[in-house]
Amino acid sequence: MKKTLLKTALVASLIAVSSPMYAADNGLIAIITPSHDNPFFKAEADGAAAKAKELGYTTLVASHDDDVNKQNQLIETAIARKAKAIILDNAGADATVGPLEKAKAAGVPSFLIDREINKSGIAVAQIVSNNYQGAQLGAEKFVKLLGGKGKYVELLGRQSDTNAHVRSQGYHDVINDYPDMKMVAQQTANWSQTEAFTRMESMLQSNPDIVGVISGNDTMALGAEAALKAAGKHNIIVVGFDGSDYVRDSILKKSNIKATVLQPGWEQAQMAVVQADHFLKTGKPMTQEKQLMDCVLIDETNAPKLNTFKLGK
Repeated sequence: MKKTLLKTALVASLIAVSSPMYAADNGLIAIITPSHDNPFFKAEADGAAAKAKELGYTTLVASHDDDVNKQNQLIETAIARKAKAIILDNAGADATVGPLEKAKAAGVPSFLIDREINKSGIAVAQIVSNNYQGAQLGAEKFVKLLGGKGKYVELLGRQSDTNAHVRSQGYHDVINDYPDMKMVAQQTANWSQTEAFTRMESMLQSNPDIVGVISGNDTMALGAEAALKAAGKHNIIVVGFDGSDYVRDSILKKSNIKATVLQPGWEQAQMAVVQADHFLKTGKPMTQEKQLMDCVLIDETNAPKLNTFKLGK
């Protein structure tokens, strides 16, 4: 009974966010991302939906909230609604493999954005930011801002997310070359601003003499910044990752956050829809499955050009 109710609720939510005014000649495209409370994921969904509309598709937009079971139900709903394709920012590199195999068997191709899965040949495309390259950019700026010395802490993303590990590795492959920089604490905040605030409070109490915070994403960076402000620590430097407008504003206000790394979420999502459209019309992938997009450092020099995860001219 619970499973049936969940399916009914998910179908209802998808129908509610569908766009019936869009021309449906080309059919439905399901767009599934993590929570839209995170502006990066909302930008992904909005970018994909805008491109799908432009290409003549109806959209079903929903969030799995990083809940694997909810994601699986949403994929099943997309299959049942005979979606032409699924655009997905997934809820787990391993847990997503089975549901996408089921979608492929049902004739519904998938196009992944932002996060990879741990298997090839299931999705038509996996379009992700070059998280390692981006993390190195962020770490280099972090080191420069700290003058190559001092104690710092790190906020990690969700443990099940490959990006969290790749970004952390990229950070440390740069920072470890500076012996006068010492990480005194490292905690997971699950990409959450609220959790990051709490973790930052705890780490600050144990390490009141830190000079920097490096964060796996902007949402956690904002949580850390709020905790630092509440503690009157206005000189502790924070560097994030994503390129959100909120962090852009912090940079421009010369607050704790001094830099971030832009991963082109809007562009990735639109590319995924373009590639889905090409595949549906030709039966062939537009390019290779694994695709990396380089990231861009955002600091005071180019922050004014940043808008909705896009860097203007």
